Amino acid sequence: MSFDRRVSLITLGVANVEASAAFYEKLGWTRSSASQGDIVFIKLKGLALALFPRHELAKDAGVEDTVPGFSGVTLAHNLETPEAVDVAFALALSAGAKRVKTPEKVFWGGYSGYFADPDGHLWELAHNPFSPLDENGHMVLPD
Repeated sequence: MSFDRRVSLITLGVANVEASAAFYEKLGWTRSSASQGDIVFIKLKGLALALFPRHELAKDAGVEDTVPGFSGVTLAHNLETPEAVDVAFALALSAGAKRVKTPEKVFWGGYSGYFADPDGHLWELAHNPFSPLDENGHMVLPD
């Protein structure tokens, strides 16, 4: 048996589920009808995003809910052009995101910037000229 190469769901531990859901809805994302109680599901291309109370997520995983800080994880949203990165970055800021790093040309030859959602989760918006996107918006990587 092998471990299938995929991610099905990303769950973000948030301070206020409704406030966090409102932020993502301002980005144009919509909650799924599967959302209930303290969890909101948002269907993305090829996977889903869940918003769940941070303390409950820590409890579920059996770990301490420590003070928020850099977790060593970022989420990325790749786009077709540097201009599309700038447009998406402006939309995120208008929705209430915190500017972390304004999009710019980067050392690896692409163009990217970072914002933080209301709970401090870092999102990278990037254009990678070396990894084109397919017709579904997924990264195309060589084998």
